[in-house]
Amino acid sequence: MADALLGAWDFVAIVVYFVLVLLVGLYSLCRSNRGTVSGYFLAGRYMTWLPVGASLFASNIGSEHFVGLAGSGAAAGIGVAAFELNACLLVQLLGWVFLPVYIASGVSTLPEYMAKRFGGSRIRVYLAMISLILYIFTKISVDLYSGALFIQEALHWNLYLSIILLLALTAVCTVTGGLAAVIYTDTLQFFIMIIGAFILMIMSFVRIGGYEQLRVKYMNAIPNTTIQNPDTSCGYPREDSFQMLRHPTNSDMPWAGFLFGQTPASIWYWCTDQMMVQRALASKSLSHAQGGCIFAGYIKFLPMFLMVLPGMISRIMFPDEVACCTAETCMAVCGSTTGCSNIAYPRLVMSVLPMGLRGIMLAVMLAALMSDLTSIFNSTSTLFTIDVWTYFRRRFSKKEPGVKELMLVGRLVVLVLVVIAILWVPIIQEIQGGQLFIYIQEISAYLAPPIASTYLVAILWTRGNEEGCFWALCAGFFVGGIRMILDFVYRAPPCWGEPIYRPSIVANMHYMYFALFLFWFTILVNVVVSLLTDPQDPRKLIRTTWWTRLSRVEREDELTVTEEETKEMEKDDEVRSDERSHVRRAYDWFCGYDDTAKGKELLKEQQERLSKITSLKQDPRAKVFLNINLVLIIGVTTFMYLFYST
Repeated sequence: MADALLGAWDFVAIVVYFVLVLLVGLYSLCRSNRGTVSGYFLAGRYMTWLPVGASLFASNIGSEHFVGLAGSGAAAGIGVAAFELNACLLVQLLGWVFLPVYIASGVSTLPEYMAKRFGGSRIRVYLAMISLILYIFTKISVDLYSGALFIQEALHWNLYLSIILLLALTAVCTVTGGLAAVIYTDTLQFFIMIIGAFILMIMSFVRIGGYEQLRVKYMNAIPNTTIQNPDTSCGYPREDSFQMLRHPTNSDMPWAGFLFGQTPASIWYWCTDQMMVQRALASKSLSHAQGGCIFAGYIKFLPMFLMVLPGMISRIMFPDEVACCTAETCMAVCGSTTGCSNIAYPRLVMSVLPMGLRGIMLAVMLAALMSDLTSIFNSTSTLFTIDVWTYFRRRFSKKEPGVKELMLVGRLVVLVLVVIAILWVPIIQEIQGGQLFIYIQEISAYLAPPIASTYLVAILWTRGNEEGCFWALCAGFFVGGIRMILDFVYRAPPCWGEPIYRPSIVANMHYMYFALFLFWFTILVNVVVSLLTDPQDPRKLIRTTWWTRLSRVEREDELTVTEEETKEMEKDDEVRSDERSHVRRAYDWFCGYDDTAKGKELLKEQQERLSKITSLKQDPRAKVFLNINLVLIIGVTTFMYLFYST
């Protein structure tokens, strides 16, 4: 059964899925608010809590989660689920600490926020560029690899053919519809993912006899090659496989490193990363943004049961393949010499589910892949277009880029990033060590803590200034970059490999503890440089810190994106709608560009909405309801940490 290919009904399920996604994409394509920068990149700020929360979850849970979480569960037990519980709390940190400031400042991107907070452009451009680097290393390339790995397992297609075909529909949805298309398709993907993953989880537990049998059988899921060579520990399950947070110095999931080191690194992803925050910024009010965070937090309890435990079941069913423990065996099973735990979830799908349901689960994987990629593509185009392209156009050509130019550049940059990410895929195959999810966390630990720390200082410390922030970012990137390069060069050998020399900072310092050091090192540099230089201009603090978010004092730079668009459209109005050729009209419709009276009226309407949203006004009953749910999520998460770690 493990090698069975998809049948006719499986392909029917996949076709139905594609039709649904295309219909949602076409619906978004026909929305008139695609023709403004705010409409294209922030969905016009009309989103309610349900699509925002669903999009936060779907954007986070990509194919690398199905492949990576299940693979790490198969290899090392439930410890990896701690990352998902951590996310339940951090998404609330976004909703209650970071979002009120972002929304009050009226920005479209997070680098734009830093420019408002500190002035100047170097921090804004730097953050945009480092975010693009992180997207390539930890998101786009990883998603392409994990999604293609699943298709390769299901259809036996070539890895790169699978990647190219996967990109086609994803690009269509993102390039045409903007963030509205991304959020609407994410909401569809969310329901497909949850339903499909629940079906597989239930059938998998039925196959092995329930959770109690999982605890017994997993500890005995040992490959034959290890049994024949009892002198090695390779292939044996960890003794602490059913403990989430483990020994602080001698484990893969040290509790101190995770709580105090990994958490700051994860703050970058959930609270200061454009891809995630952009969904919340599209909300119609602060209450809906916080409601989306609450909804996403509740749903984040599920991945442990929908992905990690099924990965452990896969090891029980296929110990010789999923838990292979020699280079030769692993190469024969999955084409990698470092381990095959990444095939745990796709192998389970192809073995447990009957025909028809296998197609649904392949659609689930496609949903996970597409929801993540569409989110990344939209966010990268937003960052590059608004923060990088606009800056260089102003500096070198002394001109403001037009709306149509921004629309075109936002689409083209996606294509460039995809090419770079594909070139990185073979490197991932070699260095991810059989646990794709851990590879993502390692890269984030080396590059993300400086970003998280500078945003925290910017929001919570009014004395922090531009010099302190910039030099802290540079110092953090330099130190983290050295560790990342050393980690690439001196990779840990598999347990069956020969011992090799590795520098002490790589061999003896867990990446979570390095993230802890890097986070506080960056804060120290930020504080010292800020105190040694002049204080920040008080006018830059208006509505850009937690303490000044409710200020109603006017700023000199209050000209918003929509006002700029209005001026540009009035200046570019020499070509009237009724004078354009059919080809030109079709092109403008595809890009969403609308310079008619209706389009200009929409710009004014969005300007009025923005002023209401940035006021941060909330209904008192909604505020109480949201705060009650916040306490519930914190309580349930704390209980689960304690229950699964003691």
